[in-house]
Amino acid sequence: MNGAGQSTLSRDEAFSRIRLLRSPNIGPVSYNQLLRRFGTATAAIEALPDLAARGGAPYRPAATSRIEAEVAAVRKAGARYLFHDGPDYPALLSALENPPPILTVRGDASLLARPSVAVVGARNASAAAVKLSRDFAIALAGRGYAVISGLARGIDAAAHRGALAGMADGGGTVGVIASGIDIAYPPENAELQEQVASEGLLIAEMAPGTEPLARHFPHRNRIIAGLATGTLVVEAAPKSGSLITARLAAESGREVMAIPGSPLDSRSHGCNQLIRDGAILVQSPEDVIELLIGFEGQPRSTFREGGLEFVVSDADEPADIASLLTLAPVGVDELIRQSGASAGSVQMALLELELAGRLARHAAGRVSLSSN
Repeated sequence: MNGAGQSTLSRDEAFSRIRLLRSPNIGPVSYNQLLRRFGTATAAIEALPDLAARGGAPYRPAATSRIEAEVAAVRKAGARYLFHDGPDYPALLSALENPPPILTVRGDASLLARPSVAVVGARNASAAAVKLSRDFAIALAGRGYAVISGLARGIDAAAHRGALAGMADGGGTVGVIASGIDIAYPPENAELQEQVASEGLLIAEMAPGTEPLARHFPHRNRIIAGLATGTLVVEAAPKSGSLITARLAAESGREVMAIPGSPLDSRSHGCNQLIRDGAILVQSPEDVIELLIGFEGQPRSTFREGGLEFVVSDADEPADIASLLTLAPVGVDELIRQSGASAGSVQMALLELELAGRLARHAAGRVSLSSN
């Protein structure tokens, strides 16, 4: 099984890690908790039915035949796996609180070690903003930066095309998609996605064959923000996905930058709002490079808007903890305080509820009852 971590993971354990992550109700938080508790994915999978039973539901891990088919699909796509503790896993992404445990990648993984900047923005971008995105990406890739974006229409596509045209001195482009590594979306960007995979790097968190759904895009956005030292928003309407990426970058202690636009164009309102709230105004690629050179985790941006509400993961003590939960997200520390139980006991109760499909995890470590 090709991929990072192969030197330290046995073939069977690598297979078990994929199976664990693909099992029902397992997300980054529960995956990491299970590995810490049981030591190996193989042992964790054996424990899943008993844990879920304590949470109040029967449980069946992902079938081995399903994982065998997935591994074959990854190979067929010319991709490989990166495991969260493997030597090729990107360091900036691993610094997130709960990074994706396993990625599939296709292309030049050395780009993950390059200085990096995310360039994101509106899908229905103006012609001027598309040109700006392309020009910035040409200049940044030409200075050795990895330009990261999401292969969407508009700004994203222009950033990838610009980086591909300008790549030099180790620079290039990294595309992060919300589908499986073998699915092109949107269809009109299929040729561009193939070029990114061939000349740059393509990354997916979802299993191969997964079609992009609305709930997958915040996960993709967190990877884009997590891979980059800074995020540049070129043009964005209020409440757009690009602003989610900017907020995630800020929460991760990365630089947040925006290009100002006309107040008469609603597509500029998001960028103007970011700048008003503390993002750094930039007007040239040189402004971006000046901000990011020598960046050591102390962003000049003061943008820190919080409150994101997207799901990032997927018995006596579970029953007691469940009684404290509602559909409104609450911090785990608050549950520990109100329950009087130890932190380990509360975390295990939450894991059991999650495996039983009764718990949803939210940004900033908060949890709630699942609405499903």
